[in-house]
Amino acid sequence: MLRYARLFDDLVGKREQLVGIGEVERLLAWLANASRDSTMTFTERSFRDALGLFPTGVAVVTTITREGTRVGATVSSFNSVSLSPPLVLFSIARTSNSFAAWSDAQTYAINILHEHQHAVSKQFARTVAEKWEGTVPLAGHTGGLLIPGALASFECENYARYDGGDHLILVGKVCALTTTTASDPRPLIFYRGSYQKIERDYDSNIPTDFYYLLNGW
Repeated sequence: MLRYARLFDDLVGKREQLVGIGEVERLLAWLANASRDSTMTFTERSFRDALGLFPTGVAVVTTITREGTRVGATVSSFNSVSLSPPLVLFSIARTSNSFAAWSDAQTYAINILHEHQHAVSKQFARTVAEKWEGTVPLAGHTGGLLIPGALASFECENYARYDGGDHLILVGKVCALTTTTASDPRPLIFYRGSYQKIERDYDSNIPTDFYYLLNGW
């Protein structure tokens, strides 16, 4: 660790003398990554297991390519970002077969799945071309592809994209939304590598400002 730090500092100090040598830039990047990795005290498996302790909802994100091809993927990384402007986000793995389409997408829809839609989740999690088999999307207010039976659908225009390591983070500005008319909407939950259902409300005596506290607002 100390050896990496000293070599890194030495190269940074001589950087101006070595302008134009691409190898130096690549070496600096490698040393920076090696220095960060050497501080990790956990394995990738233990990291995944720890993340699995945080239950999430399940969503299917959809878009249409410039050529008119329908694209869909299952994600659990959906999250709210801002109320004004209305922003949400999700992430796509760089290894995804549809990564190029998501890197170029200017509009998309995010569909929050009902607890009975685990089959839909599994279907859109596949890497094969038959993702849309048996699913006829509804046309949203802006032309987005909405999954029938979803609890809520957010039609977005791309607001920003950020590097997220082995994922690409997409931030969308919500232009239209559709919500279920069901009297008791129950979301599909993903927890510790499997689908779950939520229980009835555990405690209805929640402070009026608690929602804002949870979101850091």
